Amino acid sequence: MTLLSLQDLSITINGKPILHDVSFDIRAGEIVAVTGESGSGKSMTALGIMGLLPRGATATGQIDLDGVDILRTEEAALCKMRGNDVGMIFQEPMTALNPVQTIGDQVAETILVHRAAPKAEAMTRAAEMLERVGLPNDRFPLSRYPHELSGGQRQRVVIAMAIALRPKLLIADEPTTALDVTTQATILDLLRDLVDEFGMGLLMITHDLAVVANMADRIVVMQHGHLVEQGATDDLLRNMHHPYTKALFAASGHKVSLPTNSHSAPFLSVQNVTRDYRTPRKTLFGKPGTFRAVNNVSFELNKGDRLGLVGESGCGKSTLTRAILGLEPVQSGTITLNDAPVFSGKKPNADVRRKMQVVFQDPYGSFNPRHRVDRLISEPFHLLDTPPTGAARSDAITKALTDVGLTPADATKYIHEFSGGQRQRIAIARALITDPELIVFDEAVSALDVSVRAQVLDLMAKLCRERPLSYLFISHDLSVVRTITDRVLVMKSGEIVEQGATEDVFQNPKHPYTQTLLEAAPTLPDDQATR
Repeated sequence: MTLLSLQDLSITINGKPILHDVSFDIRAGEIVAVTGESGSGKSMTALGIMGLLPRGATATGQIDLDGVDILRTEEAALCKMRGNDVGMIFQEPMTALNPVQTIGDQVAETILVHRAAPKAEAMTRAAEMLERVGLPNDRFPLSRYPHELSGGQRQRVVIAMAIALRPKLLIADEPTTALDVTTQATILDLLRDLVDEFGMGLLMITHDLAVVANMADRIVVMQHGHLVEQGATDDLLRNMHHPYTKALFAASGHKVSLPTNSHSAPFLSVQNVTRDYRTPRKTLFGKPGTFRAVNNVSFELNKGDRLGLVGESGCGKSTLTRAILGLEPVQSGTITLNDAPVFSGKKPNADVRRKMQVVFQDPYGSFNPRHRVDRLISEPFHLLDTPPTGAARSDAITKALTDVGLTPADATKYIHEFSGGQRQRIAIARALITDPELIVFDEAVSALDVSVRAQVLDLMAKLCRERPLSYLFISHDLSVVRTITDRVLVMKSGEIVEQGATEDVFQNPKHPYTQTLLEAAPTLPDDQATR
């Protein structure tokens, strides 16, 4: 039975076309994945189904949800349908949740808004929904707040809110993008179980094609607001017709060619590093406790090495990274760069700090939108004893932009004028401008579309061929780590449980945790991964 039917859906915003004649169906109990690059119209399609189009939007065509045409339904009726008939899981759970309300109140709110039960019964049903998504009340009481949960647990709360009234259709907008592989696998299994148990339809929006290939019954591919191809998953993977679909899947399995590193002397040395945090007192006069985030970690990185660091959220990757960058002291152990300590006394060693740079996950959030690109990428000059001025400064900015595939004219633009991939290139230019000896890439490509990600990875390989670039690459995307690193560290509960040459670790993982990570990672079918 057809649950949702889109027929010739077109959307314009203030006269600008956004969607063009989009048509597809979803049956009860079916998982349909909508995929494509940013700006393809995926999220706008979902907002149209929810009746949440932005101001100035005009929609034509038909959106039939179980016999109700959404485009011709009054707002009051749509408010009753949202939550009752259609639920939505948003991409970032921390922004989708209210930080000052308990998780019990937020799940119960969905029930109370629709007057489906009195407060006491709503709280009971909230506890049942939270237990259904893997948050039992004995371990995760309703009185907890979102900040007390991990990313995967917060996503489970958002899912519980969306299914509280057992809607007929569930829309999941990039529900696993920011999650590590084991948490992602758990969330995907949960969604699949809910579809089977409740018989609901699931519309999944994602740019992760490995997830699409393993999860969806049918795939819808969108480009620039057009639906370019759709079909049953197995059929579409075996017989892709549209060039854009072929290009997407080719980019998803993209592999880069790193140059051979001829250096053998270590220049970053981490020896027996331990980092503890104080925890709150449990009683009024009790002593504060401690939490060990990094426990006796040791490794070395040679000049020109490309080192990967993988592990689940909360394993200590970020704490270790901050210590390497001199942003946090450690309780014991040493971190040196070229035999010079990262910390000198109780302060970061400025001579060492200027030799390191970092590229963050969100390129837009790491820039001041009020400044032009020339000022943004020249920020690291403040680390230098004698920063370049005048023509020398302009030449350095031009070279940094040119090295990452941009033009000197881009220096006068603002960051909002660039795409996501271009912003990340600017972030890399900022990291390169002082010729650092070490760059830390912190989830630098996890938020990018597959084709843009392939371009950024190619850029990194190009930079490695042109200069002795050494970097620490932190990511939860194991396929990216495999192609862009020489060696890899696997971290669990603050400890390095396995390390070695990347291909050796991926081909012959020895530690059970490494094996679990690799088994949980979604993969494309072999014929697509090698295409």
